Amino acid sequence: MKNKIASALVLISLLSACSEKFTDLSPISQRNVNDFYRDGNDMTGAINAVYKALHQNGAYNQSYWVMGEMRSDNTDGGADQTGLGANMNIIDNFGENAATAEIINSSYLDTYVGIGRANLVLSRIDAVSMDEALKNRIKGEALFLRSLFYYNLAVNFGRVPLVLSEISTEEGKTYPQVAAADIYKQLITDLIKAEGLLTIKYTGTNVGRATKGAAATLLAKIYLTTGEKTLAIPVLRRIISTYGYVLTPNYANIWGLSNKNNAESIFEVQFKGGGTNTGNSFTNEFSALLIQTTGGYKNRPTPEMQAAYEAGDKRFAVSMNPLNGPLNAGRFILKYGTTSSFPINEADYNFIVLRYADVLLMLAEALGETTESYALINQVRTRAGLADISSATSGTFAEKLLKERRVELAFENHRWPDLLRFGKAKEIMALQGKTARLLFLIPQRELDINSTYTQNPQ
Repeated sequence: MKNKIASALVLISLLSACSEKFTDLSPISQRNVNDFYRDGNDMTGAINAVYKALHQNGAYNQSYWVMGEMRSDNTDGGADQTGLGANMNIIDNFGENAATAEIINSSYLDTYVGIGRANLVLSRIDAVSMDEALKNRIKGEALFLRSLFYYNLAVNFGRVPLVLSEISTEEGKTYPQVAAADIYKQLITDLIKAEGLLTIKYTGTNVGRATKGAAATLLAKIYLTTGEKTLAIPVLRRIISTYGYVLTPNYANIWGLSNKNNAESIFEVQFKGGGTNTGNSFTNEFSALLIQTTGGYKNRPTPEMQAAYEAGDKRFAVSMNPLNGPLNAGRFILKYGTTSSFPINEADYNFIVLRYADVLLMLAEALGETTESYALINQVRTRAGLADISSATSGTFAEKLLKERRVELAFENHRWPDLLRFGKAKEIMALQGKTARLLFLIPQRELDINSTYTQNPQ
């Protein structure tokens, strides 16, 4: 096999399907792909396998929060300087090696696993005889999920191969690196289509699937990333006026096992603990109480993160335990739980990828400094128990908005993309004594396989 990208190298792992129940994401045994995808049940299993790819260590279970939070000024790798802790601290300090940075390399590889599974769905579903409404919904889900995977690739790695169809193990095609700008153009097309195919809301076992709101929110985020603010505005207004999301009255009620998929949540990665092989590991990695070894936890909030909260901010005690705080274990994240009746690395907490507060703050960003923009920001601040801000408040509009996004969305994988989008990454990281690289290094194995690939600046 001579395929030149990670998705081809792992094709065999893409051909497994999942059970019909969306809440049971454990993969079933591998089957002959040509015989398997024949009806609606088979395609439901196939799309469930795409959701399952979000669970991988290279995705939301580990790599994405290392790259989205730990790379930034929000968190660091903790006090542990051995093993995994050492690897995380190297990434935190921009010192990783393209050949040995397994956390980064697995992100590249595992993200293409998700893309490959989505491509399999999109390549085969039109030939399947099934309910047309279900077919359209699954297409929309696959387009959204593939876009989410590619968004993470483009933000983190820049130029990557753009693969939009199923790859066979016999195929020898070379896929060139494509500029992030062109990746985003494709995602815009796909997300517009996905929003049209998806439904607004699900019930029962389908809760947690991608919705119109999820596709629209990611679309708006990509418009902002590409600088097309005027195009983001109608999308964000549509989400606010049409799709039924609200801010939960109490910030604490976004989090916790009883608040999964709440009225503010737009898209969550669904985890189910209890020894089902569908639980998360980040709860344990974030929490000093579960690790039970002083300093053994990862993704530790920085002193700068603690200082970013204003006095009286209700989000603080919900989001993190401070140094010398009530739990007496140093700074660590609270949003994703501190206790679990489940086995280690099998916790039940979901990871919220997109939520309504982000939509309000993105609309403020798209509008620029206006009275309406401050009203949007102040909706978020009012819930946090803070006074309104305005043009008279010190600082530039961008500085005030970026600060609000930091504390509202802390530890949710937004900080590093925000610093990049606002053009602040190098400046902010310099304040921590670090020389920032704006892109992660392409895994060395990809460069070894394809001599035409170029490495990102080191």
